[in-house]
Amino acid sequence: MAFLKDGNHTAVTEFILLGLADDPVLRVILFTIILCIYLVTVSGNLSTILLIRASPQLHHPMYFFLSHLATVDIGYSSSVTPNMLVNFLVERNTISYLGCVIQLGSAAFFGTTECFLLAVMAYDRFMAICNPLLYSTKMSTQVCIQLVVGSYIGGFLNTSCFTFSFFSFLFCGPNIINHFFCDFAPLMELSCSDASVSGVVISFSAGTVTITTLLVIAISYVYILITVLKMRSTEGRHKAFSTCTSHLTAVTLYYGTVTFIYVMPKSSYSADQNKVVSVFYMVVIPMLNPLIYSLRSNEMKDALKRQLSKKPFS
Repeated sequence: MAFLKDGNHTAVTEFILLGLADDPVLRVILFTIILCIYLVTVSGNLSTILLIRASPQLHHPMYFFLSHLATVDIGYSSSVTPNMLVNFLVERNTISYLGCVIQLGSAAFFGTTECFLLAVMAYDRFMAICNPLLYSTKMSTQVCIQLVVGSYIGGFLNTSCFTFSFFSFLFCGPNIINHFFCDFAPLMELSCSDASVSGVVISFSAGTVTITTLLVIAISYVYILITVLKMRSTEGRHKAFSTCTSHLTAVTLYYGTVTFIYVMPKSSYSADQNKVVSVFYMVVIPMLNPLIYSLRSNEMKDALKRQLSKKPFS
C-alpha cells in the first residue's frame, strides 16, 4: 500500500480475492472440475469457429454470428477462469489495482457483447422466418458485419462506464473481495468515497443493455411465433422451431442467471449464492453454447462429418 498525499489513510494498490472455497480438499476438486470445463470451453468454441470457417455450407449469417459468439465466449471465460484456477493453488490470491480493472473491464466487455450478439441472432432468425424473400438482401454480408461491429461497440461503451466508475473510486482499505474475480458490486462496497453516483450510472448502463437486447429478442420471437402458427405445413413449422430452439436455450440460460445476479434484490441471496451463479454464467455457459448449437444443428453435424471424412493430404 502507498500513502495518500492528503491524509493518513493508505491507498489500496492490490486486492485479495477470497475465491470459492477454503477447504484444501474442496479446492483441489474444484480446480480439477473448472480446469476441465475451461479446456472444453476453449476447445469447443475454437472448434466451432474453425468448422464454420472451413465449411462453405456454413457461410451464411446465422453461423457467421455463431462464430463471433464462440469468440466472445472464449474471451468471457478467459477473463476470469485462469485467475480463478490460480486462486485454488495459492493460499493468498492477490490481484493488482491495474489487473483488477482489466479483469472487470474484460468481463463487462465480453458479457455485454454476448447480450448484443444474442439479440442480433434473434433478429437474424426473425428475418429468415418472417421475411424469407428479402432475407438475402436484408442480411447481406455488409449488414452482418455492421451488426457484429455494432455489438462490439456496444460492449466497449458499456465497459467504459464500468472502468470510469472504477477509477472514480477511492480505496483506502480493507482490500478483501469476497468473490473469485473483481466484480463491480463488491468493489463498490470497498470504496471509501461516495459510490452512489457510479452505482446509478452502472445500473442505468447495464439495465439499458439488458432491457434493449431482451426487447429485440422478445419482439423477434413474437413475430416468429405468429408466422410459424400461420404455416400450414407441419414440416415447415418443425423446421422453423428447430432453428430457434438452440438460440432460445442459450438466451434462457444466459439471461436467467444474469437476471438473478443483477436484477433480484441483494437481500434475497447470499454472497456464496452469488459466487455459484457467477460461476455458472461466466464459466459453465460459455462451455454449453457450442454443445447446444452443434447438437441441435444438422448442418453443423453434416459439416463436421464432411471435414472428418476428408483425407489429410488430398
